Amino acid sequence: MQTRKSSKHIRTCLLLLLSAVLPVTSAHAEQLVVASFGGAYTASQSKAFFEPFTAKTGIKILPADYNGGLAELRSQVQAGAGAWDVLDLEFQDAARACDEGLIDPIKPTSLANSQDGKPASSDFVQGSLMDCGVGTILWSNVIAYDKRKFSGAQPSTIADFFDLKRFPGKRGLSNKPNGNLEWALMADGVPRDQVYATLRTPSGLDRALKKLDTIKANSIFWGAQAQSVQLLADGEVVMTEGGNGRFTDAITKDKKPFGIIWNGQIINGDVFAISKASKNKTAALDFIRFATSAPQLAAQTKFISYAPARRSALPMVDASLRDNLPTSPANLKVGLANDTAFWNDQQDEINRRWAAWMAR
Repeated sequence: MQTRKSSKHIRTCLLLLLSAVLPVTSAHAEQLVVASFGGAYTASQSKAFFEPFTAKTGIKILPADYNGGLAELRSQVQAGAGAWDVLDLEFQDAARACDEGLIDPIKPTSLANSQDGKPASSDFVQGSLMDCGVGTILWSNVIAYDKRKFSGAQPSTIADFFDLKRFPGKRGLSNKPNGNLEWALMADGVPRDQVYATLRTPSGLDRALKKLDTIKANSIFWGAQAQSVQLLADGEVVMTEGGNGRFTDAITKDKKPFGIIWNGQIINGDVFAISKASKNKTAALDFIRFATSAPQLAAQTKFISYAPARRSALPMVDASLRDNLPTSPANLKVGLANDTAFWNDQQDEINRRWAAWMAR
């Protein structure tokens, strides 16, 4: 009997000792899976968010690559068990995922204040703090080209992307309609401030697809963002669309002879969100709170040229990096803000038209 009590006492002491020396978090999770877009972008998140968070909490972050959209997330939520805890969503996908109940609401009061104590609700760029998502970056779809492929004039406008006579060679296009349709209308002479009003009409959508017909046979369609840079680097295309940060990364770090057409850039943004199917929601919110603090968002700009979604983060960005951000004054003047409401309303119908066009 005495031995049994002693053993129980020893076990209790061991538990108390372990609780004192082991790292304890409110999350009770050993790891989180964060779904993102791969390549240089996920690498920037690893340096700015994943590694520092693990160092602070002991929670390991496992990156998972995906190509955007909601199909995989829907499957996980419907199954009631998902591989992902946190995912990176573009604004329009986050709005739809929230409407469909695929991601959890996040209260602004659960997020970190700015360095001067300003609440998160007044610190994020307009539109980047959503009901179910917390803004991380503002980025843009741009056109990049290989300078070596054009001995004379270099392309400088969206119209040049569609001009196969002056600038011959293969084009790279996303296999999604987003961005392609807007650029087609710009190239066809529609002013930037009338693009979405035009796309809302059946004749406007027809006009955009007709313009895309002019380059379709000379285009390679890619699915993953990382492919856009690879196609250009491998010489399979002479011009391609893609995320501005990936091209800047290739130019500055890999010394690729690329040029970027900022004229007509389509400015978008991403958020972090928590999957409805996650079993580690406390840890997921802890991660989002950490990653979307101003210092961490500013840190990401050291690794990729996307602008932080928090106003208080911008002064922390190295001045030498700001001209390569889509939010620099010069780049903003020639850009088009992605209309999240338009894509939230029209995505399904346009996807059907796009699939039919791709199959022709």
